[in-house]
Amino acid sequence: MGNYSNIFVNEGLSYVQYRDLIDSLLKNGQTTGDDHSEAMLHYSKMNVQRMNRVDKTAVLNEHFVQAINKLNNKLSLLVISEGWCGDAAQIVPLFDKMTQLAPDKFSLRFVLRDKNLPLIDAHLTNGGRAIPVLLVLDAQGELLAKWGPRPEVLQHLLGEWKMEISDMFELAERLHLWYARDRTQTTQEELAVLFNNLEG
Repeated sequence: MGNYSNIFVNEGLSYVQYRDLIDSLLKNGQTTGDDHSEAMLHYSKMNVQRMNRVDKTAVLNEHFVQAINKLNNKLSLLVISEGWCGDAAQIVPLFDKMTQLAPDKFSLRFVLRDKNLPLIDAHLTNGGRAIPVLLVLDAQGELLAKWGPRPEVLQHLLGEWKMEISDMFELAERLHLWYARDRTQTTQEELAVLFNNLEG
C-alpha cells in the first residue's frame, strides 16, 4: 500500500468520533457499512455495551505498560474496524486506553473497513477481510507492524470451534465468553511483544 499518512490524516476518526458515529447511526436505525438488517443492528447495539464495559473495566497490566514506556518514537495507530464487529468491540477500547496512557507515544485513528476496501485487501487474514486490524505506522506513515484481527490463541480456537459449531450465534457466544474471561490480557501480551520487537 505504500504510505498510509493520507488515509490516517484525511479519513481517520478519533475514538470519540468513531463511537459517536456508531451511536448516531443506531439512532437512525443504521449501522456502519451497507447492511442495516435487524441482525446487524442487534450486533451493533450489543457492541456498544461491550465497548462501554471494556472502557470501564480494562486495566493495562505492568508488562504492557513497560513495553509502551520503552518506546522511543511516536507511533501512529491506524485501526480498520466496523461498528457491527464483535471482535472489534472487545479490542478497540484497549487502543484508546493505550493512547490515553501515553499520548506522547501514540496517535490513534479509525477507518471503516467497507469504505476502505483497498486498505483491508492489503491486510487480509487467511484470505478474508477480518477485523479489527491495527496498523502501526512510523512518523513518515510507513508500515512498521500489523496486528489483528484477534489474539493468536483465539484465532486458533475459533478455527476449531467452526469445525464443531455451525450456528453463528452459538459461535459468537463462545467467542465473547472467551473475551470476558480473558479481560484483554492476551491482547495486551501480544501487543507488548509487538512493541518490544519494534524497539529491537
